[in-house]
Amino acid sequence: MGLFGFLKGKKESSLGAPVKGECIPICEVNDPTFAEEILGKGMAIKPADGRITAPVDGTVSTLFPTGHAVGLTTADGVEILIHVGLDTVQLKGQYFQPAVAAQQEVKKGDLLLEADLEGIRGAGYDTVIPVIICNSEELSSLQCKTQGEVNTGEEVITYSK
Repeated sequence: MGLFGFLKGKKESSLGAPVKGECIPICEVNDPTFAEEILGKGMAIKPADGRITAPVDGTVSTLFPTGHAVGLTTADGVEILIHVGLDTVQLKGQYFQPAVAAQQEVKKGDLLLEADLEGIRGAGYDTVIPVIICNSEELSSLQCKTQGEVNTGEEVITYSK
């Protein structure tokens, strides 16, 4: 954020990577709901491990009963969806171990869920993890890291409201 952003009252915020892995553009995700940004803008990570952590401080707004996806809301109202794998709702919770509950407050880096990536792949599912800002249309700017390796917690999305 430069001096002019400060004068306009815009505050830049960021999301850390919820998992270690390789960043890819959201348009490369093999699912039109994500690739066409129907749920919002974002990026995706090909995970190196199955420990999914909170990318920001916030509240668990949604925890899918199957454990394959978590929604978080930040204090400034940004809605984030972390979706582990594609069509993994079909697994009905197999290979997913949630570590949080709906309405729970979390800090950046807190464990949200664990996923057995080998089991998911063995069942025939893609393990890519889209990270979406569902209300991205409310943001004045949004930048996503779309290539390279990233460690858990490293900045992957920056935005201004």
